[in-house]
Amino acid sequence: METMRDRFAPVVTRLLDEDPRVAVVLAEIGADAFADAVRRYPDRVVNVGIREQLLVGAAAGMALTGLRPVVHTFASFLVERPFEQVKLDLGHQDAGAVLVSAAASFDRPAGGYTHMAPGDVALLDTLDGWTVHVPGHPDEAETLLRHAVAAGDDKVYVRLSLQANAHPLPVDGERLRTVREGRAGVVVAVGPVLDAVLTATEGLDVTVLYATTVRPFDAAALRRATEAAGTDVVLVEPYLAGTSVAAANDALSDVPHRVLGLGVGRRELRRYGRLEEHVAAHRLDARSLRERIVAFTAAGASFRPRPPSTAPDRAVSR
Repeated sequence: METMRDRFAPVVTRLLDEDPRVAVVLAEIGADAFADAVRRYPDRVVNVGIREQLLVGAAAGMALTGLRPVVHTFASFLVERPFEQVKLDLGHQDAGAVLVSAAASFDRPAGGYTHMAPGDVALLDTLDGWTVHVPGHPDEAETLLRHAVAAGDDKVYVRLSLQANAHPLPVDGERLRTVREGRAGVVVAVGPVLDAVLTATEGLDVTVLYATTVRPFDAAALRRATEAAGTDVVLVEPYLAGTSVAAANDALSDVPHRVLGLGVGRRELRRYGRLEEHVAAHRLDARSLRERIVAFTAAGASFRPRPPSTAPDRAVSR
């Protein structure tokens, strides 16, 4: 199947054709895919070389002149390495850009830990005003890329992954989508983990919500779901475990609730392995997710008060 990153360059090239404000800033990675665009738009497609701090700084400069820069490289080089520039050149100057990453949590294990960035969304959470999209399919990636570029001069992060669901769902760049309804808990699946979550929860009486836009977090949709399904909430995210726990807690701050954050663990896995082996090692495969979700919701059920009995009182014989 075509990957999200395969879709990225053709979509952005079409956006260059459609909108004279759009510019592309690269740091070698992905440059071959824009070879034709460089010839046609040499003033709006710039490759700064392996200089990631300049990558973000140049994008900020373009934004300050009125352009809408789309900035691309691996997540570890886009968010982590130039974080000071993301914080100051974009954030402090209130300059908008669309940061589009690849090889996020552990998509490229052969690259080693230097090419892994499971903490990217959590790191952006320390800054103000970022929209974060996490598509789960190439079609969703195209839709969200277009949303991001059209979002005025906002600061937007689009997190592309080799992991993907088998089929796309309609996404609008704002709301959580209800995929399955139940009465014994809510499971929020983010982006490419949806298929695993649906397999893991097959036959369980839980509501499954699908998130492809995690910042801003759709608190209203989570609240509505918990009104019918109860306030045990499991968040399954393809990046650092617990990243959205605070957002869920804020959404339910005025009601008793329990939240379990599942995702990539903090322990560094020091063997390259394959992507699927990293998924299993972090217990994000369907079997492991089911075990953890069942244990969490069962524990919650044992603490929930039972509704008062409507049966008539019976005399107790001695």
